[in-house]
Amino acid sequence: MSYMVRSDFILDSDNILRTMYQKNFEEVNLFNIPIAKLGMLDTLLAVEDAIDSNQQLNHCVVNVGEIVAMQSNDQLRKSVLASDLINADGMAVVWASHMLGMSLPERVARVDLMENLVELSHENGYKCFFLGAKLEVVEEVVQRYIHKYGASVVAGYHHGYFGRKDDEKIAQMISDSGAHILLVAMTSPLKEAFLKAHKHYLRRVNMIMDVGGSFDVVAGKENRAPMWVENFGLEWCYPFFQEPKKMWKRYLVDNSKFILLTFKMMF
Repeated sequence: MSYMVRSDFILDSDNILRTMYQKNFEEVNLFNIPIAKLGMLDTLLAVEDAIDSNQQLNHCVVNVGEIVAMQSNDQLRKSVLASDLINADGMAVVWASHMLGMSLPERVARVDLMENLVELSHENGYKCFFLGAKLEVVEEVVQRYIHKYGASVVAGYHHGYFGRKDDEKIAQMISDSGAHILLVAMTSPLKEAFLKAHKHYLRRVNMIMDVGGSFDVVAGKENRAPMWVENFGLEWCYPFFQEPKKMWKRYLVDNSKFILLTFKMMF
């Protein structure tokens, strides 16, 4: 089976190399993580600047669960810290920053940022490549965006269930697609291994973003908490009440550890 790639946007050899991303924003050292002091609009402006100035920006967001996991998972910590721009996803992280006198402006949720990046691409003539999730999921995501913005916003796509023997072919596909933005919905450590092994191909891409489970949300496979729930910082409650037997231990442990981390930083 073949997967969509817009080969008419192949870049010439003069445009392969990207300069290193030059940070021009303030960061706060929250839980030993350099989190950008940027809201949604300023994050989008940083992406726009990276693309327009031919730089490469590696981006990720961190929520409560990831911050807790980073304290003991060295591989996850290295992956996050290798990013050029890290946003806070979750009101609990924003509230903790205020309690610690660091005052992050707002949460920047993965799925919201991804949606805004596709809209920005439509407005500015950028191209997005969608990598990851099951085939039916990523196809649904692509079709929804094509219906909303037109086919020109999509550089290509591929599911995330491929073996190492296909790595290079897929990396070459991304490179040849002319994508400005690569949206990656793959689990760790597969994502990190792929991006590291084929970074020479991916130098053509201006922005690489870990979107987590955003494809499933956009495709309608997972329900998202209502906005009023998220605004109160209770987005973690939504999956908990949907699957309490599966989620209770995870959220009880992670939230308790996060509260403890916050109090340790306060005193």
